[in-house]
Amino acid sequence: MIALAFGASAASGLPTNLQLEESFRLMYELRFDAARAPLGACRQADSEDSLCYAAEAASYLFEEFNHNGVLTSAFFLNDKRLLGGIEGMPNKERNAAFLEANQLARKMAELRLAKSPQHPGALLTLAITDGMQGNFEALIRKRQLESLRFIRRAEKEANALLQVEPGNGDAYVALGAANYIIGCLPAHKRFLLWFGRIRGDRQAGMKQLQVAAIRGHYLKPFAKIMLALAAKREREFDRARSLFADLSSEFPVNPVFAHELFLLETR
Repeated sequence: MIALAFGASAASGLPTNLQLEESFRLMYELRFDAARAPLGACRQADSEDSLCYAAEAASYLFEEFNHNGVLTSAFFLNDKRLLGGIEGMPNKERNAAFLEANQLARKMAELRLAKSPQHPGALLTLAITDGMQGNFEALIRKRQLESLRFIRRAEKEANALLQVEPGNGDAYVALGAANYIIGCLPAHKRFLLWFGRIRGDRQAGMKQLQVAAIRGHYLKPFAKIMLALAAKREREFDRARSLFADLSSEFPVNPVFAHELFLLETR
């Protein structure tokens, strides 16, 4: 996901962890079982690489999101759903697998940071796992206040990563998503959060997601998804259309991207 964590990937344009590269691409193609297959080899290559475990957790959460249509305009543009969570009951087995993998990824990151306090891959893992946990609490468990604790922690970890590696694009996903989602809350809720020093800014969030959409690595497509949905919510339809066109071209087997593009082209 970042340059230092994977050698010279950002500088050369070539990934140095092929298993993670393949796993994330398969996730964006919505082939979740296949996406988990390369992660055994990822762990064998480096048993202490916490990002291998974070990728497994991401595959389960992304699968649950896809099942519930979370990353679609029908969900994202609906305040009741975006700010209140999914409808119906979540999948118990899938969510248990997410929680187990996410907890293990965080534990592995903490162990590596105990040896190397500024390890960028471990710092990124913490930002990812806490960001995912925050999303899980808000959208799946529907515990919005609990989710804010994880979101705030993910922001701190992303900022710590940027202190180590200022050019890291993927760090901006946690920052941008948090800023935008919190910025979408009703004014009275944002006022209450202000006392807890939790603030949101929709425009700042979109700018941060734009950085991730340009400079990110494994999270670059996810940043584009979030930015496209935010742009459509802000009625920036040309921007949303361009982003979904890029995603549909890069991942032609993903029907969600094609459908979102179709909706924008026929509006």
